[in-house]
Amino acid sequence: MVEIPNSAIDRIIRKSGANRVSKSAIHVLQKELEDYGEKIASLGTEIASHAGKKTVEGEDITLAIHKVKFLL
Repeated sequence: MVEIPNSAIDRIIRKSGANRVSKSAIHVLQKELEDYGEKIASLGTEIASHAGKKTVEGEDITLAIHKVKFLL
């Protein structure tokens, strides 16, 4: 299921310097960003839950990002 709009992905690629962007490039980056985002969100949710919180906060996501970067 696509969550990030094609136009947003197209803008990201163009901001990096591309003049033209194919649909396949958009779809590949879209999938990777969504997968990465889901991993971070899932870990952020676990972190919040472990801390006894029902609400996932920015600090939970930030910690999740640092943990995912460390694992890569």
